[in-house]
Amino acid sequence: MGRASYGYYRGTIFSAMFVGYMLYYFNRKTFSFVMPSLMEEIQMDKDDLGMITSSQSLAYAISKFISGVLSDQISARWLFSIGLFAVGGINVVFSWSSAVAVFSALWFLNGLGQGLGWPPCGRVLRKWFEPSQFGTWWAILSCSMNLAGSLGPIIATVLAQSYSWRTILFVSGMICVLMSFVCLVVIKNEPKDVGLPNVEVAAKKSKGGSFSDESTLSEFLLSPYLWLLSLSYLVVFGVKTACTDWGQLFLIQDKGQSTLMGSSYMSALELGGLLGSLVAGYLSDKAVAKQGMKIYGNPRHSVLLLMLAGMSASMYLFRVTVTPDSPKVWILSLGAAFGFSSYGPIALFGVIANESAPSNYCGTSHAIVALMANIGGFLSGLPFSTIAKHHGWETAFWVAEILCGVTAVCFFLLRNVRTKMGHVSKKSD
Repeated sequence: MGRASYGYYRGTIFSAMFVGYMLYYFNRKTFSFVMPSLMEEIQMDKDDLGMITSSQSLAYAISKFISGVLSDQISARWLFSIGLFAVGGINVVFSWSSAVAVFSALWFLNGLGQGLGWPPCGRVLRKWFEPSQFGTWWAILSCSMNLAGSLGPIIATVLAQSYSWRTILFVSGMICVLMSFVCLVVIKNEPKDVGLPNVEVAAKKSKGGSFSDESTLSEFLLSPYLWLLSLSYLVVFGVKTACTDWGQLFLIQDKGQSTLMGSSYMSALELGGLLGSLVAGYLSDKAVAKQGMKIYGNPRHSVLLLMLAGMSASMYLFRVTVTPDSPKVWILSLGAAFGFSSYGPIALFGVIANESAPSNYCGTSHAIVALMANIGGFLSGLPFSTIAKHHGWETAFWVAEILCGVTAVCFFLLRNVRTKMGHVSKKSD
């Protein structure tokens, strides 16, 4: 009976979060999806478009950090549902508007609402799934973004042939609002809310460890492992963003490849990334199931290190071996290999930050490392393009490659550091 109850609740809660987060992501990108038909009706230049999209990105970075901290203090299902309701409502109001200034203000608010989506998901997953399942379900849930990102433009383009951009935004917003009420009813914060024993307590009893112990804020913030994860994530996310943002230009301008090859490379990278996230979650969960969670070192480190090495190797081969005469299959293979080995660590950094933190700061932990990743993403823009401007793409990508290699070596040397953040009870082995 107990297992059946867990299975039922896990299935319904996960399904609600998957559909909910897919709608979050679709409604984050609706402006981009309907941009061609919107510009036919309203005159806008590139600066206007840039202002609207940048206002959302800035708000999202701020909101995701605040939401991560908030998810430790208030109900995750309320946070997730309120964000979904707000995002849907803002899309509906956007469909009634016509001024660029109003668009920018509304898209800033959309970004604030978007930040409430992922941190509650991480908290609910940790409460409902054992450590040996956590990485896999985290990776599967993150596929909701890939699904929305790949199907969204097609759906929007097909609908735009029959309906106006206003109708598309209005309908997608209303679906979001309705789904927010479904999520509020279906999602449960933790098993004890429905009369089942909490997973963390059961895992603690079976392992004799104390991974669900609570800590003070200072004990948590002074954990060296938190900052090792944060700095590593900053570099990895920065390098990944640099390759996705500038890889096409490098291929076209320096390597003599066609524009079609550039976009094909990006598609291969994203496809490899989807696979990499799933494989990283699954294999690292296998390692956790086999070794159990420990105070020193983390079973997921072996998968993480292999993928960091893969990132460095695929970047080196991309920089050194690609020429105007290179076979297309080779370039696409390198793109898929880089995507596979860069999206894997990105999934794992989030999982490790969440599970290594004290139970009362798991959302805050993820918020801190995600903020550092966003800083890495920002740095991959102007400083990276400045290096390329003065010294060429070859040098810029060489710098990224070296940074990635150094991070992999440092992480390897510190792989057995104390990974349990904050307070450790006397009973811990």
